[in-house]
Amino acid sequence: MENTGTLSGRQTRKQKRAKRLARTKRSWSKNWELYLLFAPVALYFIVFHYIPMYGVQIAFKDFIANQGIWGSPWAGFKHFERFFDSFYFWRILSNTLGIGVYELIAGFPIPILLALMLNEVRSGRFRRFVQTVTYAPHFFSTVVLVGLLSLFLSPSSGLLNLMIVAFGGEARPFLTEPGWFKSLYVWSGVWQGMGWGSIIYLAALAGIDPQLHEAAKMDGASRLRRIWHINLPGIAPTIVIMLVLNVGTVLGVGFEKVFLMQNSLNMETSDVIATHVYRSGILGAQYSFSAAVGLFSAVINFIMLVSVNRIARRISGNSLW
Repeated sequence: MENTGTLSGRQTRKQKRAKRLARTKRSWSKNWELYLLFAPVALYFIVFHYIPMYGVQIAFKDFIANQGIWGSPWAGFKHFERFFDSFYFWRILSNTLGIGVYELIAGFPIPILLALMLNEVRSGRFRRFVQTVTYAPHFFSTVVLVGLLSLFLSPSSGLLNLMIVAFGGEARPFLTEPGWFKSLYVWSGVWQGMGWGSIIYLAALAGIDPQLHEAAKMDGASRLRRIWHINLPGIAPTIVIMLVLNVGTVLGVGFEKVFLMQNSLNMETSDVIATHVYRSGILGAQYSFSAAVGLFSAVINFIMLVSVNRIARRISGNSLW
């Protein structure tokens, strides 16, 4: 009897596998154009993101260039311990985390609010004008943006300081004061990205059934009520997904803009993981140490991404996966 049951179980599993294989074949034959369209994207990520992960092992070795990755001696967690025990560890971590959280709190809601306001504009001409004005900064390069900041905030000729002096105040070197670095970095980024970031929410708002608004109007709901009870719930899945993605990059504060805004006077608040990796890895040729620091940042981001995704799925039922 046991042999008969075992054979029956094996046959059932084989039948299930055969059915899954048949479904997969049908899917491939039916949607081969979509898979072909997706192939270059998959190939890009495999070649430029997954294959290079082979080099992550230098974080656990004393990398010597002429000996290669395999030939370099194993070091274990030495470089991680060196980073954790260094006197600048908490400064770098707090700066990176502070900028990332500040950027999330300040920058995440504003594109949503802008999209909700643009969605309520009835004049097509005015709406297109506002969209053009708010989208334009996205196409400025980081170098141009930092150059504009330098011109606008110059202690001698900057417009803001000229206005402060005109009202009886004293000109301030904003770009060299450590206390102003985080705010300048975050709010200049909000200005540059809010219009472009609102596009995805406008697309989500366009998918909301207009009949819901018509019914709410007949019931006497005000515009704010309709925004709160129809528009926001309608774009809630998009908001959750974008929030999960943003939280997953909290420690991934970009290098280029920080580096361009950084100087010896504001280093106290501008030194982040990305700039430290640049100094130690590129300038100092400490490849293993800089790889260990970068890997630490990536692992923390991954843990935060998975955790927030799980929390979002439990609370709202919406998640990235």
